[in-house]
Amino acid sequence: MDMNVDELVKLSEAWLPVVLEYSGKLALAVVTLLIGWWLISRLTSTIGGLLEARKVDRALSSFIGSLVSIVLRILLLISVASMIGVETTSFIAMIGAAGLAIGLALQGSLANFAGGVLIMLFRPFRAGDWIEAQGVSGSVDHIQIFHTTLKTADNKVVIVPNGSLSNGHITNYSREPRRRADINIGIDYSSDIKRAREVLLEIAQDPRVQADPAPVVFVTGLGDSAVNLSLRVWVATGDFWPVTFAFTELAKERLTEAGIGIPFPQRVVHLAKAE
Repeated sequence: MDMNVDELVKLSEAWLPVVLEYSGKLALAVVTLLIGWWLISRLTSTIGGLLEARKVDRALSSFIGSLVSIVLRILLLISVASMIGVETTSFIAMIGAAGLAIGLALQGSLANFAGGVLIMLFRPFRAGDWIEAQGVSGSVDHIQIFHTTLKTADNKVVIVPNGSLSNGHITNYSREPRRRADINIGIDYSSDIKRAREVLLEIAQDPRVQADPAPVVFVTGLGDSAVNLSLRVWVATGDFWPVTFAFTELAKERLTEAGIGIPFPQRVVHLAKAE
């Protein structure tokens, strides 16, 4: 019994300093991790506030905040690991090897990351722009590291990967300050084209329509049952849809008042009498 007590005392004398040392390091590491995580969150929020105060583009501000947060958290984890006795060099080598394996497995995510960097460098669109890409159109809400969030006209949220977005066709409807609105309408073959042109140009006498280039009306084609006309006016980008909707309705009303017919698809059926 005395031997067992002595052995226990010797064992405690050998391990107690080690336990105390590592428990202290572990406690310090946990505290450092918690405080560091909180400080990184505060720093990221502060950076976002500073960028917003300097009127930096919202998409760029969001991207920078996400990138800074991820980098600082990785550095914090490496520092905490070194505090509890993990060799930093071997740890970094292990991270490198794991990164290579993860990179091979997540090629799509890395492509999305590279796409996000390209989008932020070349700026094909900004937050708030209305774009069409990858078969969807909407207003750019956020540009993150791996994806871009769009809001459609009916307020649906669409998340588009940056990789495919940066490598595909992008139509930006908001980049230029003005756009051309085309009001297409068909009239009867028996109608007077010159009179129809006068009526459509009268509609274009609207303060939202720009004088240069001047509004024009073209005959764009001869259809099966109609002469196709197109009223083309230049307006501010923000007025494009209001003008398009209003002028389409006015064209129908004014042409009808002027006695100019607007044909519609119809079918003639002949009934044969049975003998």
